[in-house]
Amino acid sequence: MKVLYVASEAVPFIKTGGLADVAGSLPKELAKLGVDARVILPKYSRIAEQYKAQMTHVGHIFVPVAWRHKYAGVDMLKQDGVTYYFVDNEDYFKRDGLYGYGDDAERFSFFSRAVLNLLPLLDFFPDVINSNDWHAALVNVLLKLEHQEDERYAGIRTVFSIHNLKYQGIFDKNVMADVLGLDWKYFNNGDLEFNDAVNFMKGGIVYADVVSTVSRTYAQEIQYPYFGEQLDGLLRTRGEDIAGIVNGIDYDVYNPQTDKNIFVNYGPDTIAMKNDNKEKLQEQLGLPVNRNTPMIGLVSRLVAAKGLDLIVRIMDELLQAEDCQFVLLGTGDKLYEDWFRGLQWRMPQKVSANIRFSNELAQRIYAGADLFLMPSEYEPCGLGQLIALRYGTVPVVRATGGLKDTVVSFNKYTGEGNGYSFEHINAHDMLYTIKTALADYSDSNIWQQVVRNAIASDFSWRKSAGEYLALYERLSAGAEQAAEPEKPEQEV
Repeated sequence: MKVLYVASEAVPFIKTGGLADVAGSLPKELAKLGVDARVILPKYSRIAEQYKAQMTHVGHIFVPVAWRHKYAGVDMLKQDGVTYYFVDNEDYFKRDGLYGYGDDAERFSFFSRAVLNLLPLLDFFPDVINSNDWHAALVNVLLKLEHQEDERYAGIRTVFSIHNLKYQGIFDKNVMADVLGLDWKYFNNGDLEFNDAVNFMKGGIVYADVVSTVSRTYAQEIQYPYFGEQLDGLLRTRGEDIAGIVNGIDYDVYNPQTDKNIFVNYGPDTIAMKNDNKEKLQEQLGLPVNRNTPMIGLVSRLVAAKGLDLIVRIMDELLQAEDCQFVLLGTGDKLYEDWFRGLQWRMPQKVSANIRFSNELAQRIYAGADLFLMPSEYEPCGLGQLIALRYGTVPVVRATGGLKDTVVSFNKYTGEGNGYSFEHINAHDMLYTIKTALADYSDSNIWQQVVRNAIASDFSWRKSAGEYLALYERLSAGAEQAAEPEKPEQEV
């Protein structure tokens, strides 16, 4: 099985969000399963010199961008059993940032076309191309429109992975001719048209053989108007072709037994040492040091979509009524930053609001807190709750997207469940759920069971990679069957 994974970012080379974690971890796990997994991404100037020094130059071609022809070099680096390719064009990728430029339509349509046109130079024709988000969506379009007459490409199947439907790559319709160089009929027939503009993600969905999302629940949610970002109708028509596979996390990176950022390492057999991390975190943040005081942690972007309005509604009430502490780490909208600063000012003995980002402090919160709050309005998959589970920090979440798929409400009568969840975007539903968790915390026997369940949850990439491989194999098998000539009927 040969798979080409196309993404706009991947760790450890370049990262702005969760896509990079997926693109850096999934191919590595696929390689362990025997897949010839290769990744291709732009060669940004921000990639660290230590990686650029390891790259070897493969060659170059010129790629049509409508009426222009642009240089596309390709460099290669092998790491962890995966071959990485880097598409080089300094006009497009030698910039301070990755996204948000006026010519993004040109930059990433160039990248998508270069990916396909470079395959002969790379001497690599995969069984499956897995493209990700709008930046690589046109790979699916261009494969079907420009390469199907070439038998080397004809058998390639495509998976298009949506990490967040909100970001679709929508551009002025004039890019059809001046940038994409495509016939207007593909706009007029609705394949790429969206509110009289060009929508890269829509094209990726229309032309992909299979669409995948980053959780089972999100795969269903996006087929409804509330979550569908005006593409729900299209997604419903493709409902049978949508697969939901929960993201994993790298268990080598997120490991409380080896994490160098936390105060005291611990594991399933030394879970009592988790409270040592709480005490040292309380000391670091200037909170009263008491290993028996329950601590609620929040590591998040401070934006409305993360459910912060619910927290604003009830946190004063919660902290006044309960003997607990609240520790926050994150940046975002000034409205929320100021509110959390005010909360700390009002309750300095119970609140530590850290309006910044620090990977070290984030890991210490994951290790030291007892509860991890994540009341998102929507969450395609979610990373925070997976890390929290790995560290035995019990999530309190709203049951949406990947949060619903990964956090099962604890039942103290059966002993099952790894966290706590609530259904509706309602502040007092959340307050009731937090209070339920704090009541269970007060009974050490119950709480030990909840923590054991949390830390025993398996959301490593190994499990998710197996599901992706099964998806790829079904696609590839279907392609082979379609390519077989029909056998003539035998005479009776």
